[in-house]
Amino acid sequence: MNDWMGDPGDVVIGSNHLTVVYGAEPALWNVSVSIPRRGITGVIGPNGAGKSTLIKAILGIVPKAAGECRVQDDNGTQLMGDAIGYVPQRSTVDWDFPTSVFDVVMMGTYGRLRWFQRPGKLQRQQTADALDFVGLSDLAGRQIGELSGGQQQRVFLARAFVQHPSVYLMDEPFAGVDAKTERNLFQILRRIADDGATIVMVHHDLMRVHDYFDNVVLLNRRLIDQGPTKTIFNSDNLESCYGVDAGFLTA
Repeated sequence: MNDWMGDPGDVVIGSNHLTVVYGAEPALWNVSVSIPRRGITGVIGPNGAGKSTLIKAILGIVPKAAGECRVQDDNGTQLMGDAIGYVPQRSTVDWDFPTSVFDVVMMGTYGRLRWFQRPGKLQRQQTADALDFVGLSDLAGRQIGELSGGQQQRVFLARAFVQHPSVYLMDEPFAGVDAKTERNLFQILRRIADDGATIVMVHHDLMRVHDYFDNVVLLNRRLIDQGPTKTIFNSDNLESCYGVDAGFLTA
């Protein structure tokens, strides 16, 4: 275990002096975060603040110019593969791809299959259970592009859930959905977190931060602050993060 991660019983995700550069422009600069185990943590900041980049750097999707990231279990062992569930932004997905809702969710079982092994009865049952968990059993045969935005988000949540990960990384899972769908999605996420999972979510609606998140990471290319929502989400930090007085949001 790296000392900068702290006690593995308390911290599940950490970055140490993380810097990511796109071209000549830094997307993240010297960012060190420690995300606590269990509960829901929001990654908050203005457009272009590096929120999605932080998630992708933790996953190893984007290269690091400096620093390191780590996801660890209770014993300090690094987590990889199916132990981490990823829900990407809807805008990055090809919704015209000719595949069914059931097949998309079953893709989440592939990481546990042996080389050249095809999904069987067990994987199909796990997929059916995941679809039932998110309330989409009746749409299992639909082409993914035929669904509403909220239904599509639930499909990708089910694909992550079928892996039974201990950590979920989500890149704006509520983007483009209506208020009722957002509430329904959040209820699912809270159930997952209450069962012991750690959820880290990029989010942009400041009005819902107190309602949704146990902890927050405030970013604007550099780390502004991090910790419990009730202490970190305050007017001084928001002004540092957004450059405007947003104190009314912290009341």
